[in-house]
Amino acid sequence: MANTALEAGNAPIFRAGTSDAEIEAAALKALTRRKYVVVAWQIGILLAILGLWQLASDLHWIDPFFYSSPYGIALRLWEWITEGTESGSLWYHLGVTMEEALIGFIIGSVTGVLVGVALGRNKLASDILSIYIKAINSIPRVVLAPIFVMIMGLGLASKVALAFIMVFFVVFANAFQGVREADRNMIANARILGASNWKVTRKVILPSAMSWIFASLHISFSFAIIGAIVGEFVGSLAGIGYLISIAKGTYDAAGLYAAIILVMLVTLGAEYVMTLIENRITRWRPQQSLDTH
Repeated sequence: MANTALEAGNAPIFRAGTSDAEIEAAALKALTRRKYVVVAWQIGILLAILGLWQLASDLHWIDPFFYSSPYGIALRLWEWITEGTESGSLWYHLGVTMEEALIGFIIGSVTGVLVGVALGRNKLASDILSIYIKAINSIPRVVLAPIFVMIMGLGLASKVALAFIMVFFVVFANAFQGVREADRNMIANARILGASNWKVTRKVILPSAMSWIFASLHISFSFAIIGAIVGEFVGSLAGIGYLISIAKGTYDAAGLYAAIILVMLVTLGAEYVMTLIENRITRWRPQQSLDTH
């Protein structure tokens, strides 16, 4: 059957008699084309920004001393990768920051989910503790950095504590709300069938809240890195935050931006891994429709 699908904008329009296989193939083709368009635009915008930045730096529209340039930042990154920093290997500093962030992220995520689910299932306990949670949550996280450094020292513990605090409240809030938004009819049906509280929580509540929990995990790892870096910036002997502090003290703009780019790349990589894990765990969910708009 020829000419059974026409293109109108980005969405295919099908004539009467088109088979399901042809409709699916045309929809997949349109979706693939749209992905290429999105990637092309993303790369084009990035190249335009970097090109304009480099041009502005070369023509001194901006002061290279303060704003550096993409070329200067690339040179500094290459120097760090091949020769290391003045205070040691780049991979050592990156490893220190990642260790702090990962430990804080794991502990904060697990604790946030457990506390969020527990309080979400216990109305009395949530009412009693809500005032304390709101009070602690109202404290700006970064102001806790010097307190943790003062109490726990310049080592690993103070950075993990700050990363934990940054992660915990984000995950807790989403887990709590996810439990509260669970389908009451499904819970009632499970109870009618004789399910215990534990089975209701494990078989109904947690799957229902999973999308809320993963939504928080996507952003909480970046918060964990922020917590670790802020802690290192306040006081440490190694880490990306330490490199930022050294670059700030020596007015090394290229070093500052290079460290920021490293953090961005690591965070984007973690986001990609988190998406893969989410897709694997939540394969039971219905697939999204092929909307090409």
